Amino acid sequence: MQAEELREFVIDKIDDLKGRDVQILDVHDKTDVVDYMIICSGSSKTHVRSIAEHVATEAKHAGTPPIGVEGGEQSEWVLVDLGDVVIHVMQDSIRDFYQLEKLWG
Repeated sequence: MQAEELREFVIDKIDDLKGRDVQILDVHDKTDVVDYMIICSGSSKTHVRSIAEHVATEAKHAGTPPIGVEGGEQSEWVLVDLGDVVIHVMQDSIRDFYQLEKLWG
């Protein structure tokens, strides 16, 4: 999948499990590593883990397996790396603390 296609795919999969406050950051001009960062919130550790696992599983079924998934043990912040698109699924308190939107926006 192209980066834009993958971005839309991920947004759809986050929506499947009611991820909240989805932010899409186009960072292709700020880094050579990734084109888009997608940040969303989950309401609990279980919700955060479920969203991340759903995105990773569906991407694998669509032929784009994740390069890596980090943070699933604590599930306060789970990162799913799909190459051109990186997804950060976070609990509200962690998201407020790190403020990735300000860092990359």
